[in-house]
Amino acid sequence: MSQTKNPLPREVADAYVDELVALDPVTGTYLGVKESSSRLPDLSPAGQEALAQLARDTLAKLDEAERRPGAESDIERRCARLLRERLTAELAVHDAEEGLRAVGNLATPAHTVREVFTVTPTETDEDWAAIAERLRAVPTALAGYRESLALGLERKLYAAPRPTATFVGQLTEWAETDGSGRGWFEDFAAEGPEALRTELDEAARAATAAVVELRDWMRDVYAPTLEGAPNTVGRERYARWSRYFNGTDLDLDEAYAYGWAEYHRLLAEMRQEAEKILPGAETPWVALAHLDQHGKHIEGVEEVRDWLQGLMDQAIDALDGTHFELAERVRKVESRIAPPGGAAAPYYSPPSEDFSRPGRTWLPTMGETRFPVYDLVSTWYHEGVPGHHLQLAQWVHVAENLSRYQATVGIVSANAEGWALYAERLMDELGFLTDAEQRLGYLDAQMMRAVRVIVDIGMHLELEIPADSPFHPGERWTPELAEEFFNAHSSRPADYVESELTRYLTIPGQAIGYKLGERAWLLGREKARKRHGDAFDLKSWHMAALSQGSLGLDDLVDELARL
Repeated sequence: MSQTKNPLPREVADAYVDELVALDPVTGTYLGVKESSSRLPDLSPAGQEALAQLARDTLAKLDEAERRPGAESDIERRCARLLRERLTAELAVHDAEEGLRAVGNLATPAHTVREVFTVTPTETDEDWAAIAERLRAVPTALAGYRESLALGLERKLYAAPRPTATFVGQLTEWAETDGSGRGWFEDFAAEGPEALRTELDEAARAATAAVVELRDWMRDVYAPTLEGAPNTVGRERYARWSRYFNGTDLDLDEAYAYGWAEYHRLLAEMRQEAEKILPGAETPWVALAHLDQHGKHIEGVEEVRDWLQGLMDQAIDALDGTHFELAERVRKVESRIAPPGGAAAPYYSPPSEDFSRPGRTWLPTMGETRFPVYDLVSTWYHEGVPGHHLQLAQWVHVAENLSRYQATVGIVSANAEGWALYAERLMDELGFLTDAEQRLGYLDAQMMRAVRVIVDIGMHLELEIPADSPFHPGERWTPELAEEFFNAHSSRPADYVESELTRYLTIPGQAIGYKLGERAWLLGREKARKRHGDAFDLKSWHMAALSQGSLGLDDLVDELARL
C-alpha cells in the first residue's frame, strides 16, 4: 500500500505489514500474498537484524503519527498502543539475542520452514511451480538458521539441552518419515502434478538433504556443547518472554498463586464429576483412565477428522444467531490431520486475508487410531468454534475497520489463547457439556491450563511448592518434578506430557497465557455486565469484543469493560 505523507497510526501499522511481508514471505503466505509462495525468509543473524531495524524505524514513524490530528480516536489509539507494545516486546527479545538460541520442539525457524508448506496454495501447476522454487530455498534458509545458532554458541547463548535433544529427533523424523528413505518434503512434493515431477522431486531431495545436514550438526556439534547448560531460563529471561507472549508485565508471584488457587478449585469440581462416572475412584484421573478404555471413542484417523468437522459445523449452527452473529465466510472452518514429526498439541491456522484459504484446525495423531471423545470436545471448542476460529477469522473479516496489523500480524498469544479457553468455559455455561464424560474432559483440560501456570512459572523461577500442596510441599520446582506433577494431574499419555514439558522449556511464558488470558476475558465481561446492568446483551458484547482486533492484557480488560 502507498503511505500518505502524514500517516495516522493505522497507516503506519499497515505499512509495517507490507514491509514485513517483503522480509518475511512466511508471514506473506499466511496472509495469502501470492508473491510470497516461492520464497523463504533470511534466518541468519543479518536477517534477524533487518527485522529489528524495521521495528525500530516503525516505532519512530509511530511517534510522529501519534501527534497527528485524529490519532486520539479510539480506533487509532488502540492500534497505536498495540503496535508500540508488540514492537517494543519483540525488540527486547531481539536485543537479548534470544534468536541465536531458538531451539525446541515447536515454533523454531526450522518448524516455520516446514509448516509454511502446509498452507501454501496447491491448486494449480503455477502454485506447484512456486512450491518447487520454495523447496529449492530450504537449504539456504536452514543454513541461515544454523549460522544464527553457531553465533549463539560462540557467544555462549545456549539453548536448553532437553528441547535440543527432542529437536534432533524431530529432524530425524522429517528426514525419513516411514523407513523408506523418503523425507517429509519428498512426501509433500509427491502430491504435485506429473508435469513438474522431476523438478519437484529434485527440489524436495535437496530440502531433505538440508534437513539431514542440520540434524547432523545439531547432534554432533551443537548438542554436545550444551552439556551442563540449564533447561530453565531464570526470572530475568522469563519476564522478558512473559511480556512478549502476554502483552503485560505480570506479577509472576501473584500469577503463580493464582495457578494454585485454580488448581484447588478445579480439583474439587473434578472429584464431583468423576463420581458420576466411576463411583469411588481414588482420583479423577482414575475415572478418566476408565474412559480411555470404556468411554465413547472414535476409531480411525479419517473418521476422527470427519467427526471433528461435524462437531464444529454443529457448534456454528447452534451458536450463530443466538450467541454470535457470523458472516458467511466466517462460518467455514476445516478439520485437518497434522503432519507427523511435530508437537503433540492440536493447533489452529487462521484464514488468508481473502478467505481463499479457510481457517483450519489440526489434530496430531501421534500414531494413534483410537480417539476418546472426552478428550476432544472441549479441545475443539477451543481450537475451532467458538474458540480460535471465531476470534481470528472475525478479526480478518473486519480488518478494513481496524488495520491489517491488528487483524493478523499483531496477535498477542494470551489474548487469543485466553479467548479460546473462555470459549471452552462458555460452552459449559451454555449447557453444551451436560454429558459427564465430556464435562470431566473439559475440567481436565482446564486443570491442564492451571498446571501450566504452576509449573511454567515454578520451574523457570525455581519457586517453592506451597505448604498446602499435596505434591512435594516445601521443595523447589525442577523440570523433573514438573513432569511428575503434570503426569499425576492429567489424562494425557506420558509422551504427550513429555512433549508439553519440552514445549514449556522451549517457549517460556507462553503456556501461562491461557489461564491468565481467560481471567482477563472473564473480568472484562463482568465489568461490562455491571456497567450495563439488565441491559447487558451477551451476543452483542461477544461480537463487539471479537471485532476490536488484537490487544495485550495491559489493555484487554479496560477495552472489554467499555463495550
